[in-house]
Amino acid sequence: MMANVVVVAAAVVVLLTLPATVIPQATPMAGAATGAATATPSPTPTPSPSPDLPSAALPPPVQATPEFARQVKANEAGMVPVLMYHRITKKRLASIDRTPSQVRQEMEKLARGGYVPVTAQEFVTGKINIPAGKHPVVLTFDDGHASHFALDGNGMPARDTAVGIIYQVAKKYPSFRPVATFWVNQQPFGLRGRKDQARAVQWLTSRGFEVANHTWGHPYLPGLSKKKVAEQLVRVERLLEKLGTGPSDTLALPFGAMPRKRSTVQAGKWDGTRFAFKGVFLAGAQPSVSPFVKDFDWRAIQRIQSNGKRGECRKWCSQYWLEWLNKHPDKRYTADGDPDRVSVPQKLRGIIGSERRRQVNAY
Repeated sequence: MMANVVVVAAAVVVLLTLPATVIPQATPMAGAATGAATATPSPTPTPSPSPDLPSAALPPPVQATPEFARQVKANEAGMVPVLMYHRITKKRLASIDRTPSQVRQEMEKLARGGYVPVTAQEFVTGKINIPAGKHPVVLTFDDGHASHFALDGNGMPARDTAVGIIYQVAKKYPSFRPVATFWVNQQPFGLRGRKDQARAVQWLTSRGFEVANHTWGHPYLPGLSKKKVAEQLVRVERLLEKLGTGPSDTLALPFGAMPRKRSTVQAGKWDGTRFAFKGVFLAGAQPSVSPFVKDFDWRAIQRIQSNGKRGECRKWCSQYWLEWLNKHPDKRYTADGDPDRVSVPQKLRGIIGSERRRQVNAY
């Protein structure tokens, strides 16, 4: 956990020392007239009923025998990269920013490497129903920034937003399933009006994306009382309900900072409204273990910051870890294509959690 502590400290320093223009603010939607940075975004266009976009539908499952699992080198006890993104900007103003080109290149690399996206919710609940021989990756975006999702004048995802890039990669590589998780604060995707927020959230969730909780005001949770933490979480849960989604199954901790009492962010209530998560995500700094193994802790799931290999990222960020997993294929999660079985090499059957033991397909 030491790596995560260092990453949390670095994230707090970066985000708290950024100039005001770097902190996520409402910005115009793609296709809107250019104006001041604080201008109210234009309304999100109503999505076309039959958009020309790749589907997030999962392929038909197969029945995995031990011999089939051996052939595809299945290892569903392996490690899974949960990638963490923040703002996507043409010019990086902070170390955690990524340019559209950097995001696009990384996702194309994932696609070529046999990775198939699943949402954070699918991951924590074990619904990793991807094709045999493929590897799951969880694409996560913090803060609900305007650079994550906007629609152009034709009602299609703006090219250089996160969603636009994901669909571009999915068109180029059909096995790259177009889904991701967006953890939002009080102003999803930089939109101020509730109707615009609802259109955006429903556009995403109707196409397989997950929109979930990242607290109302992005505070440093260890500095808040239990009541204040619950208020931060409930206010987002109430917002998402009004927007037509939720309750959230997953939570990303602001700055990756865990409150002193971990149960504070797992379940609770404020002002008569309850919350309960199935997965709580940190800010780094290594791949997550499989949700099927004994060591999986849904209360503190590791993520990897999307970045290069300079400075603190030398061994903690996405470029390093994706190269490491490629060099150690026996350590990463490889699917068997069978949602009813957990396929692993015989030597690993003992590390599968008791609740999944009847599903073990060892070879």
